Amino acid sequence: MPVTLNLYLDDSGTRHPTHKVGKKAAHGYDWFALGGILVRSDAEENARDLHAEFCAKWEITAPLHSSEIRSQNENFDLLRGWEKDKLRAFYEELYILMREAPVVGIACTVDRPGYCGRYLDQYKKNPWMLCKTAFTVVVERAAKCAIAQGMKLRVHPERCNKAEDANLEGYYKALKAEGMPFAKENSDKYGPLTPEQLNQTLYEFKTKQKTSPMAQLADLYLWPICMGGYHASNRPYQRLTDDGKLIDCHIKEDERPVLGSKYSCFENVERKA
Repeated sequence: MPVTLNLYLDDSGTRHPTHKVGKKAAHGYDWFALGGILVRSDAEENARDLHAEFCAKWEITAPLHSSEIRSQNENFDLLRGWEKDKLRAFYEELYILMREAPVVGIACTVDRPGYCGRYLDQYKKNPWMLCKTAFTVVVERAAKCAIAQGMKLRVHPERCNKAEDANLEGYYKALKAEGMPFAKENSDKYGPLTPEQLNQTLYEFKTKQKTSPMAQLADLYLWPICMGGYHASNRPYQRLTDDGKLIDCHIKEDERPVLGSKYSCFENVERKA
């Protein structure tokens, strides 16, 4: 079987432009994002082994879920009873798992207020779902990475529900058949891949369950990438940056608007230093 570049995706936030954000936005920001990790297929076994070793050491049987770990609830409410030293060691070793796994973080994060301000009136209160923007952007940028390495790309979103999974698969098929869906006059500056390039590079679309170690790593990576768009010194984001674990660390600064993680509709966001 040929070596491929594999993109594992998780989602974060509310995908509908005008729906309420709900309780998950406790961090105070309003985004929708799709992203996670890029990993070579021949490096996945190593990543899975590191995940298994971490879970075995800490006697964890539930999937590593970022929001549950941060809030210490649901499957991770046991963390609330741990002594400070033990808890500190757990969080540090969780980060070491992220650092040592042979993966790179990538995402597209859409600021919902910025998106609505730009497109709501333009499209008569019925703009695209945010997942269409986020999915097509992150998959196309991952495809560029695959092409640069002479590989094809597999796309593995975390399974959600039938309707949303079908939407993502529809976007995937449209990319292969028609290319990027954005207006040409606005998107040319990003050097979009042609339909032919995308059709040749996109190799497989297959959802993964939460029990997948790679899906869990995608979940762990996504939140820091999202936060980094609003708060540059967010500690997990800064550590991943310092350790070269994000796609932006592997490209030139002037390539970031074309190849790096995308922060869409952030014009009115005052990014904290």
